[in-house]
Amino acid sequence: MSESSEAHIAALQAELQAMRAEMQDFTYTVSHDLRASLRHILAYAELVQEDAGDQLNEEVRAHLDTISGAARNMGVLMDGLMELSRLSTVSMHAVPVELGSLVHEVCAVMRASQAERDIELRIAQDFPVVQADAELMRQAIKHLVGNAVKFTKPRTHAVIELGWEPTPPPDEKSDSTQVTLFVRDNGVGFNPAMQGKLFKVFQRLHSPRQFEGVGIGLALTRKIIERHGGAVAAEGAVDGGCCVRLQLPALARAI
Repeated sequence: MSESSEAHIAALQAELQAMRAEMQDFTYTVSHDLRASLRHILAYAELVQEDAGDQLNEEVRAHLDTISGAARNMGVLMDGLMELSRLSTVSMHAVPVELGSLVHEVCAVMRASQAERDIELRIAQDFPVVQADAELMRQAIKHLVGNAVKFTKPRTHAVIELGWEPTPPPDEKSDSTQVTLFVRDNGVGFNPAMQGKLFKVFQRLHSPRQFEGVGIGLALTRKIIERHGGAVAAEGAVDGGCCVRLQLPALARAI
């Protein structure tokens, strides 16, 4: 390797290190300085309600409730930003991961939390082994299953399917082996014209009055999969369900 190439690589590494330092500074500001101000807003709104509660009319009480609700929502947004920044800098520990074990683990937790609902889970029996960070992949699957659970709430009988399919290599010369994990549901779906916003931070395709959340789960999933060198995609229709696909590197023996 030439001296110019080595110098170029060293410059890129220094630039990357500087970007990571800036991200850490940002995370510290969000987690300490901004959150301290947010705690003050919540605390003083509660003090006003406690100290002057009997003297406040319904309109003023509603205003205070709006202030408190907005502050709590901002806290959720901060949590999302912090998680997104963490995913950009966290060290990856890619190892052979039994994808089926993670899927069943996440689905078991979901079943326990949604025992009152009629949710049919259709889970493939032969998931492959992927090369991934197990904890990050668990988070990605959790986000996808959680989304499917959320957006099938209007259904009397919800159906959530988790499966996989081989992914053709990008060209004949490529020796890369990949698979695609998919999560499909019979929920409310989305307008295909809005598909470009689906994986962006804090983008919501449905009213917050219909479904809870701030629009961070799919953005986090995208970041996780991109850190693995994969890609995400989704397809759906209004009132016609949704299917999210995660393309992942797999071990050769898994196909």
